[in-house]
Amino acid sequence: MDRFFDKQVDLRTFSPLTLAYIGDGVYELMMREYLLQKGNCPSGKLHALTVAHVRAEAQAEAAQHLMPLLTEEETDVLKRGRNAHFSRKIPQKASVGQYHLATGLEALFGWLYLKGEKGRLTELFESIVSTFDQP
Repeated sequence: MDRFFDKQVDLRTFSPLTLAYIGDGVYELMMREYLLQKGNCPSGKLHALTVAHVRAEAQAEAAQHLMPLLTEEETDVLKRGRNAHFSRKIPQKASVGQYHLATGLEALFGWLYLKGEKGRLTELFESIVSTFDQP
C-alpha cells in the first residue's frame, strides 16, 4: 500500500496509540478491498462482512495468528500497542485482552504503513485472510 504523502516521519516519536490510529484505517481499507475482490454484492452486506472482520475479537485472533510470523522488531511494535494505556471504552463483545491485542495489531499495521513496507503489509494481511477459508 503506497502512502498518500511522501514526507518522512520519525516513527520513534509516535505513541503506540497513534500508530494504532492510522493502522486501524489501513487494516479496514485492506479488508474492504479484499472483500470487494471476492465479488460484487450489496454495500450493506459488504459493510456487515467488513465489521465482522475488523471488530476487536477478529483482530485479536488475527494478531495471535501472526505472532509466530513476526520479526523481533514487529513483535516489539505489536506488544507496545497491546500494552498501551488508553481511556476508551472497551466494546461490549470484546474482552479487555482482546481489545488490547487488537490495538497491538493496529499499531503494527500503522507502523508498517508509515515505514512504507507495502510488501510486508500485504504478506501479513494475506496470511490473516488465508485463515478465513479454513474450518
